[in-house]
Amino acid sequence: MYLSKEEERMLIGELGYAAQKAMEILVALGKIYDAERLVPITSAHVSGVSYANVGEDGLGFLEELASDGKVLVKTTLNPAGMDLERWSTMNIDKEFVENQLRVIDVYSRMGIEITCTCTPYFVGNEPRMGDHIAWGESSAVVYANSVIGARTNRESGISALAAAITGRTPLYGLHFEENRRPTVEVRVQQPKGDFEFACLGIIVGRIVGDGIPLFKGILHAEPDELKALGAALASVGGVPMFHVEGITPEAERSADKAVEKLTITESDIMNVKEEYATEANPDLIFLGCPHLSLTELKGIASALSGKKVRKKLWLCCSRSVKLEADRLGVTQVIEVAGGTILCDTCPIVAPVKDLGVTVVATNSAKGAWYSRNLNNLCVRLMSTEECIREATI
Repeated sequence: MYLSKEEERMLIGELGYAAQKAMEILVALGKIYDAERLVPITSAHVSGVSYANVGEDGLGFLEELASDGKVLVKTTLNPAGMDLERWSTMNIDKEFVENQLRVIDVYSRMGIEITCTCTPYFVGNEPRMGDHIAWGESSAVVYANSVIGARTNRESGISALAAAITGRTPLYGLHFEENRRPTVEVRVQQPKGDFEFACLGIIVGRIVGDGIPLFKGILHAEPDELKALGAALASVGGVPMFHVEGITPEAERSADKAVEKLTITESDIMNVKEEYATEANPDLIFLGCPHLSLTELKGIASALSGKKVRKKLWLCCSRSVKLEADRLGVTQVIEVAGGTILCDTCPIVAPVKDLGVTVVATNSAKGAWYSRNLNNLCVRLMSTEECIREATI
């Protein structure tokens, strides 16, 4: 793989320990995928933040990188295992709190913005169409590629961090336009709301695996609906990007390029709803996986106005979105009703089983998928309206 003079200096250690280790990681990755060279990036997003995922060995490695490592580009951070300010509200064990704060401190020392969100595009990490970036977090990757039109592969937390430290990433995969074309055309009827977009993502993700679907028949889609669709596609099937005819920025370049075709019917959507229907009573109802936008928080506040929450209801969002909700009085409406807004975290990476949670209800396909398959919880997948009803009956 070709390296520039500066990249060679990084690799042999002339620019410090962290730059050397980061370059070793990127060169190894580039060789695996036959990348001819590295490409400069405009931003990075680092996943693998919860202490539950990092552990002592991972933290030790990060400490070594932080000894002289600094990121060269705008870099944001994925959710942690707790709300960094209101962890006591979550009843998090103090030992976990101390270890989680150690992880946050080491990332901060490297110059990473402590955003702790899976929606970096809501907190100022906004690449432009065509920008090369290096993002971890599957739901952020699929949104960046599909809705924004930036270019990133599905990076791990370590490869995204290595790219941030060097300002580069191997040039392969979705950094090339020819690899961003659809592999399957999906004909659908207009989904009704973000819940049906999420169900559609579950169905198609299972079928196409890590392929790239082009959706036809969707006449209108809000950003939050595309967020729900992409998160489902990426978690259930490993889809790195999608196109929606007439809506996403690269869809027109992709018209009539898909080899395979399939049709998703309303009964397919109903089958997904039934699959995740359970009579079990939820210990926790959570919304915000990926993190809620201000628009979504406003809608939830409106639905909760004048009602009383009778079950544990967590609403997860970035801290900057919450601050705006505070300013607009949205937070107050939710808290008066008895809901809890949590920042910096979500129930996928928080130690919820240690809190006695065994059954969850959510409107998130991604949240449902990982709650069931990663955290071994019983799950009810419902619309936002149904979740609010469940929380207030």
